[in-house]
Amino acid sequence: MKLIVGLGNPGAEYELTPHNMGFLVVDQIAADCQTELKNRHCRALTARVKFGGHDVLLAKPETFMNLSGMSVKCLVEKYGEELDVSRDLIVVYDELDFPLGTIRIKQDGSSAGHNGVESIIGGLGTDQFLRVRVGIAPEHPVKDGAKYVLSPWKKKELPVVGEVIDTAEAAVKAILEDGLAAAMNRFNRKAEKAGGEKV
Repeated sequence: MKLIVGLGNPGAEYELTPHNMGFLVVDQIAADCQTELKNRHCRALTARVKFGGHDVLLAKPETFMNLSGMSVKCLVEKYGEELDVSRDLIVVYDELDFPLGTIRIKQDGSSAGHNGVESIIGGLGTDQFLRVRVGIAPEHPVKDGAKYVLSPWKKKELPVVGEVIDTAEAAVKAILEDGLAAAMNRFNRKAEKAGGEKV
């Protein structure tokens, strides 16, 4: 079994904010599998699906971002016999260091300052799990990153956000279907602006 965890904050006020990109991607996977995340256990909303040729448990921790590790630790302990964390756990989350539309698949390593990932590393006692980092940075630098990630997307940005969610879902599927190396080779390229200019 694979465990795909999207990170975000619960509540309607956070639903369409950059910090909830992980939630949005996991919701999209569920929708494309014709289901919803509505089972509650381990302080998360969950759903079981078939995705990318695997049995998958989708999860959205309801602990708020900075305590995501509490929920993920509980899920890993509950399904430990079916899970090898280093291969079967995939965490999807927002990354303010990357431009909107950039996808980076990462095998392991530090949290790079992301509190949700830091909480998961602390909860599991290991940084050996797969990540799909979804760029959310706007075209122009923001003065207050914390305020930006918790502010709703502007209406004009939503079509682009929808495309980014589709790309992130494709990246997760590629990991499951084609393996980590092939997925990284496909998605870990520099984003291109319109006209082919590298960013």
